[in-house]
Amino acid sequence: MIDDAEAQRTFHFGQMLLPDGWAQQVRMGVTDGLISFVIPGAAPQPGDARHAIGLPGMPNLHSHAFQRGMAGLAELRGPGDDSFWTWREIMYRFVDRIAPDQLRAVAALAYVEMLESGFTRVGEFHYLHHDPAGAAYADPAELSQAIFAAAADSGIALTHLPVFYAHAGFGGAAPTAGQRRFVHGIDSFAALLDAARAGASALPDAVVGIAPHSLRAVTADELAQLQPLVGTAPIHIHIAEQVKEVDDCVAWSGKRPVEWLLDHAAIDARWCLVHATHMTGTETRALARNGAVAGLCPITEANLGDGLFPAADFQAAGGRFGIGSDSNVLIDMTEELRLLEYGQRLFARSRNVMAAAPGRSTGQDLFEAALRGGAQALGMPSGLAVGHVADMVSLDANHPTLAGRPAGSLLDGLLFAAGRGAIDRVWRRGEVVVEGGRHVARDRVAARYRQALAALVA
Repeated sequence: MIDDAEAQRTFHFGQMLLPDGWAQQVRMGVTDGLISFVIPGAAPQPGDARHAIGLPGMPNLHSHAFQRGMAGLAELRGPGDDSFWTWREIMYRFVDRIAPDQLRAVAALAYVEMLESGFTRVGEFHYLHHDPAGAAYADPAELSQAIFAAAADSGIALTHLPVFYAHAGFGGAAPTAGQRRFVHGIDSFAALLDAARAGASALPDAVVGIAPHSLRAVTADELAQLQPLVGTAPIHIHIAEQVKEVDDCVAWSGKRPVEWLLDHAAIDARWCLVHATHMTGTETRALARNGAVAGLCPITEANLGDGLFPAADFQAAGGRFGIGSDSNVLIDMTEELRLLEYGQRLFARSRNVMAAAPGRSTGQDLFEAALRGGAQALGMPSGLAVGHVADMVSLDANHPTLAGRPAGSLLDGLLFAAGRGAIDRVWRRGEVVVEGGRHVARDRVAARYRQALAALVA
């Protein structure tokens, strides 16, 4: 979808969020998809594409794209207490049937919706590897290839995170039948990783990392063998999402999940600990010191009843966080950030909890922190600067909620009032992929999605 035949483009924004804050009258050049110059305080020139308000695109650090196809299918109450674990059984039944072409169709719609809401790069935590019987495809990256095709269909930037999944519980429990499409040994996973790197190389600025699924799904020995496979690329892991998971980890090891991981792995800035919902104060401070990113998915965590991440304490300790759409039950960058703040308000019975200091804009601090943390977690530099990829968002200055606002309150208006309805255009590598709030390929992608779902939910 990205076409750099027109290699040089120039833009002018009335105001734009740059790495050091809001700037007025910004000229920007884009050459071969990368930012070649940024000049604040500059008058527009003939040929500039002129826009009012510019933002950097937001990284979406955690997605299971196939789960977009089951959005809304797990909201019927069961005979007992519903939880993550009952939701997971529904997910296993859904994943039993999905074929590569259907995965491509579902993922492409998820990625279109991400772009429409201001996400421009996705971290695809990809654990669907084998055919419905659990047998390997001739190409071990067959289903990763479907993800690559979906990224190309939509134009989104991709950080691909093939998942190592070997066990059903702590201590190396044998996998269940419902997990048969996920399971690898170290050698077969290394072959998958090689094939995924080769396939991803056709996408512009793609990154390939790894994802040990969770401490339930990987043993200590396997975790140690996985880390050398990745070099400096990202490492993501689900951790401490559920109270039962914490209790089971304590029963197995005598330690809580985050505590165990910090003691047994060299956790550093390559790592993203997804959810990390249930931590003690000691764990919270230790994770913040290690420089890893906490991957927060407030919509999914609320939908699954996970609990609330200790965001204020983590931020106060210098911790880094980003946001993700996880189960893709609702894809909306602004809602993820709004719900993150509102969850903290409900817990603390206070307001403007995530603002970094008195007098600071809560919306801007949330946005900038998630931008930095998400970029780190996905292996890319953060913000709109020379040499960075030109992934940008423009806001509709005529939206009633944004009308007349000074720059310092624009992100408050976007996140807490206007929402995604104020997003006008989105560019990937300087090329428009969303215009008037609508993806340029939405009709074609949605038609293929409807066809795929008709077969999957029949």
